[in-house]
Amino acid sequence: MNLIVEREKSIVALEDRIAALRARDAAGTSEEVRLLEGKYAELQEDLFGHLTPWERVHMARHPKRPISSDYIAAFDEFDELHGDRHFRDDPALVGGFAKIRGRRVMVLAQQKGRDTKENIRRNFGLVSPEGYRKAKRLMELASRFELPIVTLVDTQGADPGIGSEERAQSEAIASCLTTLSRVRVPVVATIVGEGGSGGALALALADRVIMPQHSIYSVASPEGCAAILWGDASRADEAAARLRLTSDDLLAFGIVDEVVPEPLGGAQREPEAFIRKIVDAIEAALRRLESVPPDVLRERRYDKYRRIGAWESDSRDSVAVVVP
Repeated sequence: MNLIVEREKSIVALEDRIAALRARDAAGTSEEVRLLEGKYAELQEDLFGHLTPWERVHMARHPKRPISSDYIAAFDEFDELHGDRHFRDDPALVGGFAKIRGRRVMVLAQQKGRDTKENIRRNFGLVSPEGYRKAKRLMELASRFELPIVTLVDTQGADPGIGSEERAQSEAIASCLTTLSRVRVPVVATIVGEGGSGGALALALADRVIMPQHSIYSVASPEGCAAILWGDASRADEAAARLRLTSDDLLAFGIVDEVVPEPLGGAQREPEAFIRKIVDAIEAALRRLESVPPDVLRERRYDKYRRIGAWESDSRDSVAVVVP
């Protein structure tokens, strides 16, 4: 059950009532319309104005939230490329040549489905080793042709199946990270929904990381974290609060560089307008990075990720901890 979807049900009747009144009063000037609109605004603020971290997780997982294919559809052009040249094509990882506001780029995206059938085909956005190897191939192709790389991140994590482990999942992710650290072109990543674990980081080691307000980005999913720490996945709400996975926290830590505000109630309330805002943010980031020399780009990228965490040794018990 999605908490945000359940909350939206409580205002459907009010939305329908307002729509019916507006249909009779096109100018929206009647007292009843104004009163209902005021009540609606107050109710939205109560329901969505101050979300907890766990509620933001549900917002990021909203079934109507824009997914990677929705953003790609807003680009000027997109020509998809397939296959890792080793095993197969992974539908959970989409990539290819694209144009954003006339600018030629290479796009890589983790792709979920909009319905059950499509989610099964896309493996719910859980990328397999061949998907990451396809990504690595396209990263290298982009660097060769001097094309900026744009990535769209939306996954709970890499595919955890036995087959993926047998085909060297961790090595495939590590190869993506190594490749992104070395490419001589600008890299802009956007966490469009969920960014979970190394499966997300494999596409997010970037010069600039953009994050919609209600997306999440974390070392593990709240359910996975709760199961590991306490052996109880039902404590996911507590884990979400401790993981510091919201855009506010991550901006403060310097892990993301820009947070794009969402409409009250989430990006799915005004998807077309919000998608334009994200595309604007990506294009602006590319424009800022295009004049930076390749060697400077790589050096800054290296320094950026070195600054994210600092290791300190506790001499009392010799346990190293990460300090943001």
